[in-house]
Amino acid sequence: MNNIIEVRNLEKSYKDNKVIKGITFEVERGEILCFLGPNGAGKSTTINVLIGALGYDKGDIYYKNRKIVNDDMEFKKCLGIVPQDISLYEDISAEKNIRFFASLYGLKGKELDVKTEEALEFAGLTDRKFDKVKTFSGGMKRRLNIACAIAHNPEVLIMDEPTVGIDPQSRNHILSCVKKMRDKGITIIYTTHYMEEVEEISTRIIVMDKGEIIAEGTKEKLKEEVVKYKKLIIDADNLENVDLEEFYNIEGVKKIRINDDKIEIETITGIENLDKIIIKLVNMGVAIRNLTCKTASLENVFLSLTGKTLRD
Repeated sequence: MNNIIEVRNLEKSYKDNKVIKGITFEVERGEILCFLGPNGAGKSTTINVLIGALGYDKGDIYYKNRKIVNDDMEFKKCLGIVPQDISLYEDISAEKNIRFFASLYGLKGKELDVKTEEALEFAGLTDRKFDKVKTFSGGMKRRLNIACAIAHNPEVLIMDEPTVGIDPQSRNHILSCVKKMRDKGITIIYTTHYMEEVEEISTRIIVMDKGEIIAEGTKEKLKEEVVKYKKLIIDADNLENVDLEEFYNIEGVKKIRINDDKIEIETITGIENLDKIIIKLVNMGVAIRNLTCKTASLENVFLSLTGKTLRD
């Protein structure tokens, strides 16, 4: 396992309220690890502990197998941070914002010039680089925040709700940038409330609730393990002679019904039985017009795990 960060038995409390309850997880080099969870699940607290913005009560954090101590500057130099709240200087230009934040990581001279221009181009802000940030839209500010976080070429980029409150065009640009950064070898830790974002960019997911990790894996693995059934919807003619009871003899079939000119069949995920279902329908004289398969969504997974919607 090629882990770049490891967290072991992490705990954090505010007075008598334990908000992180002994969680353990790894971050693999080059992945996009997405944290999902309802409000108050402990996602942002975990992120803030990881970047050193918050202390913690118990546990250990390792970076490349080296234990991280308080205010570990070597570790922080390897991080890029895109906070939940936009963190920019409104009365100076986009270029000066990037130059300032990049200089905090030791960039200077020609290297600072080059990296600033690269970050502006990456964020799609080259034509606005001399404009003051206060003239920017919310989406442009979010993109500039990312540019400030990546100018020093971090090994790990931590993004906490980076698309909150922005227009769809800017959101699509940011998600495209996230995938490009992954392709460049940057490891990304990403928290979001938007299920469709996780569907699009994640290589692995950690689901948190009430300060605990309740599930983790790829989206495909979570869908298969948490939601056990898929639904086949078959548009067909000549359904009057269909004997529904016959289909329960096929392995994996759990429920079947006829709804107007459609047959709906719930079958266990992972059991290949489509060929047997089609043969039986054809033998009964059914004329199949169309067949679709509805698998579980991340929303289904989340509801199964937490019993609540993501925004509760």
